[in-house]
Amino acid sequence: MLESLFGAVNKERVLLFIYARGEGYSRDIARFFSTDVTPIQRQVDALERGGILVSRLAGRTRLCTFNPRYPLLDELKGLLDKALTFYPQEEQDRLLLARQRPRRAGKPL
Repeated sequence: MLESLFGAVNKERVLLFIYARGEGYSRDIARFFSTDVTPIQRQVDALERGGILVSRLAGRTRLCTFNPRYPLLDELKGLLDKALTFYPQEEQDRLLLARQRPRRAGKPL
């Protein structure tokens, strides 16, 4: 939906994923949208260079979040919130539901 505004569908995916879940990493975003990791990583890098995202390391994983010092952050979040309302309900639910509790030791898969 915002592809024409942002210039790339993967940029829209990265921003929506991080908006909905608060943070994310490239492989998780690519897995969620069933796409390759490389284009997602390129968009994350571009957004980080632009000052929209910041990242931190959690072990070997680079977690990305919105840069709280980005001057247009409130407007960007408002735009993403509005765009999210136009997604199908099942896609919204899937995007907003992030179960990442640790598993109990010894629990069978």
